[in-house]
Amino acid sequence: MLARQRRMKILDIMREEGAVRVTQLSRMFDVSEVTIRQDLERLASNDGPVVREHGGAYLKTIPDQVRSLSLQHMENIDRKAAIGRKAVEFVKEGQTIILDAGSTTTEIARNLVNIGSLTVITSALNIALILGTQPGVSLMVTGGEFKAPTLSLTGDKAASFFENIHVDTLFLATAGVDIEAGLTYPGLADLPVKRAMINAAGTVYLAADSTKIGKRSFVKLCEIAMIHAIITDRGIDDNVKAGFEKRGVKVFTG
Repeated sequence: MLARQRRMKILDIMREEGAVRVTQLSRMFDVSEVTIRQDLERLASNDGPVVREHGGAYLKTIPDQVRSLSLQHMENIDRKAAIGRKAVEFVKEGQTIILDAGSTTTEIARNLVNIGSLTVITSALNIALILGTQPGVSLMVTGGEFKAPTLSLTGDKAASFFENIHVDTLFLATAGVDIEAGLTYPGLADLPVKRAMINAAGTVYLAADSTKIGKRSFVKLCEIAMIHAIITDRGIDDNVKAGFEKRGVKVFTG
């Protein structure tokens, strides 16, 4: 992998995780710690998006983002809003659902106002704040380690919350989905949580805007066969849509 490609992937990881450690990146990319330090110095130079600290680095925008309770990934918000409106068509009164963390699932939460009695489990603190005072919603929040870019809880404690739990529906988020590569993700910490969510759900909807379809990120989350349907926007290519449906994955557009 070229140095420029590696730095772009490191930046993708930081946008998902908020901060990185030199030792962790050295193992992930199979390069020396000296090389990773040089990468981080480059990303931090010339008023770049990264701030160096001892043993690692963090995104410059993170402190302000957390204070304002805003999410890191807010691009394509119109498409995500359309997905949010479509997704609630698959939620029925009395169900128990899981909302994964992310900007698209946040849009789903904003649209759950007229469902009535509903139990929602989430790892996302911003979603908890949206639904916590909603009449009729019984809210459960996982434990775990705080992850700033998604305002969520992650790690083994968050994953263990879903042991011996069965829910009707999961609305899952990911960074990339491809017919052959499956679902992929830029960071490692959320993988056990997302897999535990999938195992707990009777029906799994992937909520992903069309810019993520055909995209491959850093780490594989699961095979495409692990999800039942994709809820996306109308930007999806008709041939790609047909390809998913040929594999048994329904595609709904908002």
